Amino acid sequence: MASQVQKGEIYAEKSIFKIIMKSAPPIMLAQLIQAMYNIVDSYFIGMYSEDGLTALSVIFPLQLLIMGAAIGTGTGVNIVMAHHYGLGENDNSEQAGGTGTLLILMLWLLISAVCIFFIKPFVNASSQSEVAREMAYSYGYIVGIGSLGLIAESIFSKILQAGGNMKRPMTAEIIGALINIVLDPILIFGMFGLPEMGIAGAGIASILGQFASAAITGIKAFTMPPCINTALRCTKRIFKLGYPAIVMQCLYTVYIALLNFILAGFCDEAVTVLGLYYKLQTFFFIPFFALETCVVPIISYNYALKLYKRCTKTFWESTAISAVLMLVGVICFEAIPGPLMRIFTDSEKVIEIGIPAFRLIGLSFVPAVTSWLYPIFFQAIGRDFTSAFLSVFRQLICLVPLFYVFSRISLNLSWAAFVMTELLVTIAGAAFYVPLVAKWKAEEKTAAINAKGDNN
Repeated sequence: MASQVQKGEIYAEKSIFKIIMKSAPPIMLAQLIQAMYNIVDSYFIGMYSEDGLTALSVIFPLQLLIMGAAIGTGTGVNIVMAHHYGLGENDNSEQAGGTGTLLILMLWLLISAVCIFFIKPFVNASSQSEVAREMAYSYGYIVGIGSLGLIAESIFSKILQAGGNMKRPMTAEIIGALINIVLDPILIFGMFGLPEMGIAGAGIASILGQFASAAITGIKAFTMPPCINTALRCTKRIFKLGYPAIVMQCLYTVYIALLNFILAGFCDEAVTVLGLYYKLQTFFFIPFFALETCVVPIISYNYALKLYKRCTKTFWESTAISAVLMLVGVICFEAIPGPLMRIFTDSEKVIEIGIPAFRLIGLSFVPAVTSWLYPIFFQAIGRDFTSAFLSVFRQLICLVPLFYVFSRISLNLSWAAFVMTELLVTIAGAAFYVPLVAKWKAEEKTAAINAKGDNN
């Protein structure tokens, strides 16, 4: 990992915009390919079975839970490593990276146990169709117990990105997604002499692609874990800084599961609409998620050096770029919701429910930029409690209760909860951000006066 140490200096470059433009495109490209895979995956499953599409929607929260644990842990490793790079403490960065390697195995064992014991009761509460339930069991066990590749790739990528290496994670994600895309129809429908595996084939294709990505990133990112005392110390700090991301993703899973429970009271087609929205959201949120990946190490690196202006400049430049790019999603969700859904399904009931849903949710995309970036900003500077609070506020205090209340009026109105939530969280984030920046400005002013006095 010695080459990464030199590359970590990219975060000290004068122009924040240039850093973002160097770092973000590789991540965007990788996530674009990944999003295309998600769409292709749902497309083939939709061709195979309408119940299969419902099963994917039911298992989606579980996949988010796994991703949340992996990405959140990786984010903690990323922040710790970038912070030490900023201070020139390269050995400490290596120790954090080695601890991340150890945590891959620990997370996989925990997630496998959760999947074995909780998939069936979770699926039974989320769907009314027995066929969809059986498909969800099959898919859920495969992607859950086979999640080692996903966990490893997520953490290895964050280790590389902490040092400024964005290209290898990009390559890994692209190759993994392409393997998924190629294997999906072969395993689902049974081609080239292979048996027809249905939705189980989609799960197997996914984990094979993930293992390929893990191998590509692991070649450069793998570091031997440090001694047990150092590993425990690093683990404590990693989870202190990473738990807001884990909380955010886990709550993301919880609130989608809760929304599924609410929507299941109407019909399975309503559950399918929510699942299709999150499939498409992944595609339109690519610029934002790519910028999020870039922003965390940039802010952490500069915060370690007490370069507060660069921290706030990073936040606002990434916010402006994200907001402009997110307008594409707004336009598509407002103008062509029907054609977007027809990529996956011909069900007239799903489309009938989905058109007003997509148009309401689409209005939330631009305010979603700040409501998501505020927690990321606070996490990057070590304000873990503030970051976690904003995530809880967004997903449990606002979205789920509002969705439930609006659903009591009508199914169509329930989707307005997305818009209200993003606006409320943006206001709450600003309430924490404004006094913090004022405090930083006061510290800089005091430091400037003291420095002037010393010179005199």
